[in-house]
Amino acid sequence: MSSSEVPAISLFTFPPTFGLRNVSPFCLRVEMALVHLDIPFDVVLESNPAKGPKKKLPFIISNNEVIDDSELIYLHLDQLTGGRLFKGLSPADYGMGCAFTRLVDDHLYWLVVASRWLDDDWFPNVYEGFFGSFPPVIRNLISTLARRQMRKTLDLQGLGRHSLKQQKEFARRDLQALANVLTNSRYIVGDKLSVFDFSITSMLSGLLDNVPSTWMTAIGQEFPELQHYAERIQSEVGVYGRAQP
Repeated sequence: MSSSEVPAISLFTFPPTFGLRNVSPFCLRVEMALVHLDIPFDVVLESNPAKGPKKKLPFIISNNEVIDDSELIYLHLDQLTGGRLFKGLSPADYGMGCAFTRLVDDHLYWLVVASRWLDDDWFPNVYEGFFGSFPPVIRNLISTLARRQMRKTLDLQGLGRHSLKQQKEFARRDLQALANVLTNSRYIVGDKLSVFDFSITSMLSGLLDNVPSTWMTAIGQEFPELQHYAERIQSEVGVYGRAQP
């Protein structure tokens, strides 16, 4: 199926905040995949993730079908384009790509969340960015409840039970693992751009381009090879995580 035969898609994503075009790396990677595949789509800004079918973003509407979760959207786009999204990946490349995606999604991502939500000095940015449009009394209540729930989520995930020093050490080890691969390679797997570069780059952009900086931003800046990689992939795709002037 050519791109001209693929039905237009609506991508539901967060509005700009924290210097980012949207705060979710999962939304950004889907946008990168759509652009890479040359699929027509429009962006629908949605600040309330509870409106998603599983109470999270992103989700897409494709030919009247609602698909949520970036991984499931990847699979849908691959099927829609006759296998173009994962084309050229060897079984080993696919396995490595999945492993690195799990690292950033299920571990590094929660450290990024902790650097925003659990840091008392940084939380006012969350307060304004996520809850600033609410009336003051409601804003205070909702933000307090949301932060309490986020603490609980991070505690259940496990990373929230560690000290800040330990969280930073976890982050460095995650980023070092990525840097070990990308020091001598242009791409996370294989020798050409792949869907797994979208997953890794979207997470790196979220922590590197965050404004104002978090402690995760500072740690990310310790790895220039990751900064160069993220910038190169965004340039190659033509989709950037940071807000454009």
